[in-house]
Amino acid sequence: MTGPGQSGPGQSGPAGSGLDRLPEGLVAPQDDGACDHLPGLRLPVLILPATGGPPMDLSALPGLTVLYAYPRTGQPDQPLPTDWDIIPGARGCTPQSCAFRDHYAELAAAGARVFGLSTQDTADQAEAAGRLHLPFPLLSDAELRLAHALKLPTFEVDGLTLLRRVTLIVRDGVIHKVFYPVFPPDQNAAQVLAWLGS
Repeated sequence: MTGPGQSGPGQSGPAGSGLDRLPEGLVAPQDDGACDHLPGLRLPVLILPATGGPPMDLSALPGLTVLYAYPRTGQPDQPLPTDWDIIPGARGCTPQSCAFRDHYAELAAAGARVFGLSTQDTADQAEAAGRLHLPFPLLSDAELRLAHALKLPTFEVDGLTLLRRVTLIVRDGVIHKVFYPVFPPDQNAAQVLAWLGS
């Protein structure tokens, strides 16, 4: 489910026809330095809506937290945003989330909580979390409060402001490790696990 492969021309059909796989030939994002300031920062005190549970303040969580920020999860019955496959780093949110799902037990065994973060609203995130059977919450930054507080990189498409893909390893509210750019996104969970075990 999480491996790369060629998707059909529609790219928005049911599972197996596009959203859950990475098309071949995607342009890899380049490191533009937009996340160089993040290591060592303390997370701001912000309460964000979460799927499947109460709102979360990540800054208050003790121990290890993995927060992966992604642009948006597509829905099988909706078209992808304009030129989605040619925006570097845009495509791959579903494979990335599925990889964190598939590695969730290993991440938990390593002592890490997992959260996804996007600017989608909680209703859209809840649909994705249910359809993909995610065992962890997705957090909504629809008002860009966390994005602005941390100066996370964003991009615009179809009138939407979306987060660029970045994964943060947080310990006791402080960012210790940053994965940016993240590519290919379906390998991000394995990269995080490797770093935690190093």
